[in-house]
Amino acid sequence: MAESNRPLANRILLGLAIGVAAGIATLIAGRFAPPLLLHARTFSTTVLDPLGQVFLRLLFFVVIPLVFASLATGVVQLGRLDRLGPLAGRTFLLFFLNMAIGVGLGLLMMNLVQPGDYLEPAAKERLLHEFGGAAQKHIATGSSNPSLSFATLVEMFMPRNLLGAVVGQSKATIGDVLPLILFAILVGAAGTKLAREKRRRLQEGLELVSELMTGIVDFALRLAPYAVPAMIYSVIVKIGVDILFALGTFVLGCVAVMLLHLFGTMSLWIRLWARRSPRQFFSDIRTILVTAFSTSSSNATLPAALECARDTLKLKPSVAGFVLPLGTTMNMSGTALYEGCVVLFVAQVFGVDLSFFQQVTLLLLSVLSAVAVAGIPGGSLPLIAGLLATFGIPPEGIGIVLGADRILDMTRTMTNVGSDMVTALVVDAQTPAEPDAAA
Repeated sequence: MAESNRPLANRILLGLAIGVAAGIATLIAGRFAPPLLLHARTFSTTVLDPLGQVFLRLLFFVVIPLVFASLATGVVQLGRLDRLGPLAGRTFLLFFLNMAIGVGLGLLMMNLVQPGDYLEPAAKERLLHEFGGAAQKHIATGSSNPSLSFATLVEMFMPRNLLGAVVGQSKATIGDVLPLILFAILVGAAGTKLAREKRRRLQEGLELVSELMTGIVDFALRLAPYAVPAMIYSVIVKIGVDILFALGTFVLGCVAVMLLHLFGTMSLWIRLWARRSPRQFFSDIRTILVTAFSTSSSNATLPAALECARDTLKLKPSVAGFVLPLGTTMNMSGTALYEGCVVLFVAQVFGVDLSFFQQVTLLLLSVLSAVAVAGIPGGSLPLIAGLLATFGIPPEGIGIVLGADRILDMTRTMTNVGSDMVTALVVDAQTPAEPDAAA
């Protein structure tokens, strides 16, 4: 972490610790004084959640322009179009390898621990009763999504109305990022064909947009030491200890394997392929990990991740601008891992045995479906409902895990974003230095 950012990182970490401690203390006090817990939840909904949303919305404001400017700049800075192929090839190969390893570790843990066997029938019925309504909404959303086909892929990446797809259908949601990514790559590719002076002006204009968006991110991060503990406290007091106790084995298993993948697998990548110190690397990106954990949104973390990659990790601008925006949508190792774990967990609860070949199929489907997940809190739930139905498992079983999904969502988002940063580091180390394309 750059020296100027260390005080901010320390304040965010301190705020996170205060939020966790206050939330646990409130839950303990609520066991003896239930009205206190009720008032704490009301206070969280009316005061703390809006405060957290101010922080999130500031970050969401810059996602669309920053993704476009960063990705287009990254391609333009390559200077020649023939350099795009090797960069894209390395990036997508590492994306797939990262997600496949993550899902493999998750399925291995689920087969060894068998957490579905530890869920009492009474707890299962209570969870289904409490979260059944929310589960039906996710089932309906998942069933309304078209099956994956070539025509669906064309529609995902090349909608008829680009601006309509990017802007979104309502003011409450972020638009589709995949069409924007393709458009930005096309703009950058076309930019490499321009004359040198025009290419320089295009690159300067895109970099100016990125700098403006980074300035807004700095405004948002000033709120982080206050917004992060508010959001963490709200999550803890709303979930409660009963749900965590009922799903304890599953939650602990998922969290442990996600952390193993992030700090174990990724440390090997950093050491072997980037020749850097894993300890120093994770120290440098700790603010990014805390932001990802507290916001549960890869999109919201992207602006700060780009700034960290360029200023702190000193990655090539073309690599950071290409890999990180793509990774926000397509490199979802934590999400893919979680999807596989949930399907196996619900299968174990309902007594559905999945063979080895079915689990290999589940691994591939988890990787593919994770790419389509929106980079927002809870974005994977409709796709998990679809995976359950694919293997003949009752889709309403997703209601069993909904109570603990917020905590697991925070952990898998941190894993997603951390893996993006590692992938960018490895791609940067494997990409030969290029002369300034605009020079």
